Amino acid sequence: MPRQAGRSTLAWRRASEPLALAAALMMGATAALAGPPERVVSINLCTDQMAMLLAAPGQLVSVSRIAADRHVSAMADQAAGYPLNHGQAEEVYRLAPDLVLAGPFTSRYTVGLLRRLGVEVRELPLVERLEDIPDRLMQMAHWLGREATGRAAVAEFEAGLALLRAELAPTAGATPPRAVLHYANNYTSGIHTLAHQILITAGFANIAAEAGLEGGGTLPMERLLMLAPDLVIAGQAYPGQTRAEAVLDHPAMRGLRAHHARGTMADAEWVCGTPHVLGALARLVALHPQLAPHEGEGG
Repeated sequence: MPRQAGRSTLAWRRASEPLALAAALMMGATAALAGPPERVVSINLCTDQMAMLLAAPGQLVSVSRIAADRHVSAMADQAAGYPLNHGQAEEVYRLAPDLVLAGPFTSRYTVGLLRRLGVEVRELPLVERLEDIPDRLMQMAHWLGREATGRAAVAEFEAGLALLRAELAPTAGATPPRAVLHYANNYTSGIHTLAHQILITAGFANIAAEAGLEGGGTLPMERLLMLAPDLVIAGQAYPGQTRAEAVLDHPAMRGLRAHHARGTMADAEWVCGTPHVLGALARLVALHPQLAPHEGEGG
């Protein structure tokens, strides 16, 4: 009996393989016939921007309200042309989407409920390196059925990045200026973050690495002042400032910027891994002449 049972199982598996292949082919054919999604809703700031860059006219029917916030969105003007959502499952469902775009930090409740309601939800992975951006562009382009547009966006991004790196080539081998990212509550970005990648690509050293930070975390102001960076990249303060944001305008930080660091920058282009990071890179590269030692200074 055991041997016969084994033969029966093997025979069943062999017989089922063509059926499984046929089913897969039919599903692929059905998807191909269905074509690109026609009603796309984004509920994440980074997918908002990727979709606005790549979607066909009329394909994207709503983006998150955060996309219209100039403090964090590099495409706030474009977002103003779309209906805004609050990322709530009920309101998204009423939009009758055939695809919802989300990110790794999107509410698990919202994602789960939409899926239980039969809505297709796709989550775009976080960008942690500049090299991830072309992959994410093509992933989004594939979801939207906009591969040609995605390839053009990738080519434009890679060409822009190459130009910026060429501009920095004459400084290769020189000691890089030291920079710090300083946000509310003394938050900063360590070596395993996109912000760190932007800094080092722009020819700066990130003092968070000296402080031993690997991801995001707090850098006490006393430690920051002792590390004495050449550049402070400050977060933007929101209307109705909180106590956590008070550190951005602390007298010690004002003194550091006035007497040691010669530049400050706050930019929404840092938030998401999209081609807009090229704007932040370009402005950082342009700061190098201001940060060069003045005549009579050491170094």
